[in-house]
Amino acid sequence: MGRFNIRIYGLLINERDQILVSDECQNGYAFTKFPGGGLELGEGFVHALIREFREELGIDIEVRELFYFNEYYQPSVFKPEDQVHSFYYHVKYADWSNIVADQHEVPLTEEGEKHRWIHLKELQIKDFTFPIDKIVVKRLLDQ
Repeated sequence: MGRFNIRIYGLLINERDQILVSDECQNGYAFTKFPGGGLELGEGFVHALIREFREELGIDIEVRELFYFNEYYQPSVFKPEDQVHSFYYHVKYADWSNIVADQHEVPLTEEGEKHRWIHLKELQIKDFTFPIDKIVVKRLLDQ
């Protein structure tokens, strides 16, 4: 039986007009997405996003306005019987230069995750793995 899978992501843009992305490899499956992850039982959206950034990057962000959420049916890439709803918020972090981000091989071939900055002028839809992320990238590019 399927279930709802609620995902929360942060759009962190620094003073150089670069956005932070996450390259990950899980169970041999490589993907590129925005930082964030799944809502846990008992959490609100803002708390979940703050928790995800602490877990992934070791930083405390400020959650700002909601940028996008999908109002349509989207099956999960990992579990097609599940329905995914993703929420994307602009987030702020004052000392972005301390974020551990580097240029690494993409796609990531080792298990885990790494982060990198992409200039908004170099952002491309094809570089993201998941369908909802691709829509978010298009909206960012259309601004």
